[in-house]
Amino acid sequence: MRLKAVLVLAAAAVLAAGCMTNGMFVSMNQTNVMLSKPNYKIAAANVKGEASTAYLFGLSYGMGPSAGTLGLIRIEGDGGVYEKALEKLWENYKEKHGSIEGKKLALTNVRYDSDMLNLLLYTKLTVSMRADVIEFEE
Repeated sequence: MRLKAVLVLAAAAVLAAGCMTNGMFVSMNQTNVMLSKPNYKIAAANVKGEASTAYLFGLSYGMGPSAGTLGLIRIEGDGGVYEKALEKLWENYKEKHGSIEGKKLALTNVRYDSDMLNLLLYTKLTVSMRADVIEFEE
């Protein structure tokens, strides 16, 4: 009986002290653009950003368009994998095409992929985002 109580308390402590990351990138923006004249150009095609997080004693999972991780001890990355992947996408754009300041840019054809590795004591979630960057001209 005492062992059972200790196991229940240990399980409760793991659940209370664990880390969790969950997210999804769903583009819910609506933009009306008049395409009756050529007022835009493709500034960059297939720009990529990627971010990872890893845990000991955890589990990564995917449910529909989202992916998440539940773990006890984070050993790599941070919890905001979707945010970090988007930041990395813009960093990669700036490395090849210069500053984005003062430009009218938009992401189009946004797509993402997630990769999960679940081992006995280790889990890793990697989220990749790809998009085309368009620039609107006067």
